[in-house]
Amino acid sequence: MILFVSGGARSGKSDIAEQRLVDAVGSSPCYYLATAAVYDAEMAERVARHQQARSGHGQAVRWITLEAPVDIDQALAEVPDGSAVLLDCITLWASQVLYGSQLSDDEGMLLLIRMLSDARTRSIYLVIVSNDINEALPPTDTQTWRYLAFLQRAHRWLAAEADSVLEVVAGCAIEWKNHGKLL
Repeated sequence: MILFVSGGARSGKSDIAEQRLVDAVGSSPCYYLATAAVYDAEMAERVARHQQARSGHGQAVRWITLEAPVDIDQALAEVPDGSAVLLDCITLWASQVLYGSQLSDDEGMLLLIRMLSDARTRSIYLVIVSNDINEALPPTDTQTWRYLAFLQRAHRWLAAEADSVLEVVAGCAIEWKNHGKLL
């Protein structure tokens, strides 16, 4: 099962994604595939806030964190078959693929494709979180345009491939697709 959760910044995406994962797997261990690279005090505070929120989902849930700013396919390979994984988030991963690695846009997409294919092959319940940042006027500089184009390409592909798609607005989940069927 692949669930794609998208929405605006600070909309409550991570909370809803975490709760969906916990509801689906009960007290089994949950893997948190973190794509954030902690590079300043604000990011360290955000990571700590997310870790604290995860501990609030009940004492029966044990979170195992895997850090993968770029190599999400390799990190997923470390997870046992049939596990539950929360990948948070594609937005940060995309910036690191484009600006923190030597990968091309196509190579970045291949990482994402391999990761999703591996999750399906090994019956991993995968929840993927990302920010929808395409609500403003189109950017005028080439680097921002490249990033937005890559991220939206990844979003469109994820939405097409996922079994279910949620959009989070002000803490409310809107279901656009459920088990491969558009609603």
